[in-house]
Amino acid sequence: MKLELHKLHVKSLAWGAKTDFGDGVLTICKEEILELIKVDANFLKVEAELALPGDSTRIIPVKDVVEPRCKIEGGNGVFPGMISDVETVGYGKTLVLEGAAVVTCGKVVGFQEGIIDMSGPAADYTPFAHTCNLVLVLDPVEGLERHDYEASLRIAGLKVAEHLAKSAIGQKADSIESYEAKPLNQAMAEYPTLPKVAYLYMLQSQGLLHDTYVYGVDAKKMLPTLINYTEVFDGAIVSGNCVSACDKNSTYYHLNNPIIKAMSSRHGKDYNFLGVVITNENVTLADKKRSSSYAVKLAETLGVEGLLISEEGFGNPDADLILNCRKAEKAGIKTVLVTDEYAGRDGASQSLADAAKEADAVVTAGNANEIIVLPAMTKVIGYPNYADVIAGGFQGSLRPDGSIEVELQAITGSTSELGFTRISAVTL
Repeated sequence: MKLELHKLHVKSLAWGAKTDFGDGVLTICKEEILELIKVDANFLKVEAELALPGDSTRIIPVKDVVEPRCKIEGGNGVFPGMISDVETVGYGKTLVLEGAAVVTCGKVVGFQEGIIDMSGPAADYTPFAHTCNLVLVLDPVEGLERHDYEASLRIAGLKVAEHLAKSAIGQKADSIESYEAKPLNQAMAEYPTLPKVAYLYMLQSQGLLHDTYVYGVDAKKMLPTLINYTEVFDGAIVSGNCVSACDKNSTYYHLNNPIIKAMSSRHGKDYNFLGVVITNENVTLADKKRSSSYAVKLAETLGVEGLLISEEGFGNPDADLILNCRKAEKAGIKTVLVTDEYAGRDGASQSLADAAKEADAVVTAGNANEIIVLPAMTKVIGYPNYADVIAGGFQGSLRPDGSIEVELQAITGSTSELGFTRISAVTL
């Protein structure tokens, strides 16, 4: 499957009479956006705000972040099973408004949503302080069930993201990225002397608003399976979860998975990248055993010698991570794990809830318990009082002067377990 990402680089956002793109500026018609959202009867009140890099602006509580994309050539549309047909994506041409993001903001679970500061010390930890953000603040009608509220928020963000991208159809791309996921028999024969590796992509699926969707299907309802990585770039995987902000894989992260990009860039040079196995994160031990055994069986079927495994979340999912690692190593497949740590504010506590001697190659995205003080912002989009209840916050986190003392856990994307973070190291 061949996919081209036609990227237009967005340098700023502005309100205007028509949604359009030109000279690096995405002009947005607010009335157009609000009307697009208001068709959902689950919303009592809808608002839209702009937040640009360097602004003295805080967004709280953040639910999801979506990069604007739309199809310009090839079958189906982006985000299949959500706002387009369930038919396969991952081929043809897709338009991307790089540098722009749609941020959904709402009080779904409260304590498991996040903060984005567009300036100040928090901007050093979240990638979304450096994107030009259209923020949707969406209040539910009275009595709406939380899962219905989350679903409406999710669809609203995806619809608006596609709508923004469609406004730029016809514009010449600033850059084009090309990807090809070849049939397995071709991929295996192409570089016979290079080590065969694959990526085991763990998706949050513990239920109770800890959900991820694949072609519209809740990941907890599926067995591990193969997916072409080009499908991921077209929105086949969508975030629907409300877990801690620091290591939540927002939809934006799935669209731009840096592990997939890095592994595909080294294909044919350092190793033979055979593909991606997606698996779920479960609650019961029986389900954890089933999924880990099935995921490793798929890796064995591919004949891989190495497996990179990333998780989403912490605590309970650590058990899934270690089971995947232990079973792969027992099958003779070398593993590298990508996670973050909850080692206490002093860094002295056990980092993961589970461990194994086989887990001897681990990449960390940082300690989410580290404390940071965020200064007051001139403008707050959303609900400022949520700082006291948000994960990583505590009673008294919100100070009288408007500043906030929280753990890194509260900052959206600060310790991304996909490596989409501002505190990474790069080998040159």
